Amino acid sequence: MTKSKRVLISLVLRLLAFGATVAAVVVMVTSHDSAQVLNLTFTAKYSNEPAFKYFVIAEGIASAYSLIVVFTCSQNSLRRLLLILDLVIAMLLSSSISAAVAIAHVGKKGNNHAGWLPICGQVPKFCDHVSGALVAGFIAAILYLLIVLSSMHFILNPLLL
Repeated sequence: MTKSKRVLISLVLRLLAFGATVAAVVVMVTSHDSAQVLNLTFTAKYSNEPAFKYFVIAEGIASAYSLIVVFTCSQNSLRRLLLILDLVIAMLLSSSISAAVAIAHVGKKGNNHAGWLPICGQVPKFCDHVSGALVAGFIAAILYLLIVLSSMHFILNPLLL
């Protein structure tokens, strides 16, 4: 594979990852809904839950990193550093998605043993937004996994230089 193809593949994957992370942030930040139960109004927002805040911050960091890497030159001397940073971003995305999915599952199904009731029946718009953000986050994590794998292939196979 020629160097131009390598750069093009990396650029396309990074732009797709940037789009997925930005979509995840926008959809999660705009997720809010309110419901009235027994004359009490409660509002569901992403900012009410620390795991969702962590998800937004991690996705924001990943999108900023993607943008920075796309607009900086990719020199051969920085390839190993980029691989390490790509791996860190992939693990950050993985951990934030895991935390957000755990909370989303409790919100959707509840927990009978702890006495936590599901809330998605009362605030379906909020749950739909959170689900969309999680899907975009999963896509971003998969794209970063592909970025890491392709970078490892290009670094560990010197015959392709």
